[in-house]
Amino acid sequence: MKILKIAIALVIAFATTVKAQTAENAIAGTWESDKKDVRLEFFKLGNEYQAKLLWGNKIVESDGKTSKKDAKNPDEKLRSRSIIGIVSVTGLKWDGEEFTGGKIYNPPSGDTYKCKVWIKNGKLNLRGYMGVSMFGQTATFHRYNQ
Repeated sequence: MKILKIAIALVIAFATTVKAQTAENAIAGTWESDKKDVRLEFFKLGNEYQAKLLWGNKIVESDGKTSKKDAKNPDEKLRSRSIIGIVSVTGLKWDGEEFTGGKIYNPPSGDTYKCKVWIKNGKLNLRGYMGVSMFGQTATFHRYNQ
């Protein structure tokens, strides 16, 4: 009977771990804003998640394809780089419920904000803010299927 209880406890612990890992990894992949004005690819690097800019209506020229330059970057050395492909979200760490502790760089303004991400009902919610989360904006994304 004691062995059965241990086995059940191990199965429950394993299932809980698998569920948490599945929730954590749910962020990985390509997401498009519900407004269809930006696409990001989230990926894990080391112990954090990041996202690179794949496309955005404010970061491409009028042809809709050619990347604009990062002209408003505070670092003068980076102002000649193309915006498409840069890592704009860094530092996100899974806390068991959401991804926190991140930073998001907004190339059109050259500003960097704190950010957090959570997934609810199959939608990715990215909140950028200054200071505390209450003072920010949330963009909602759906999975992008090319």
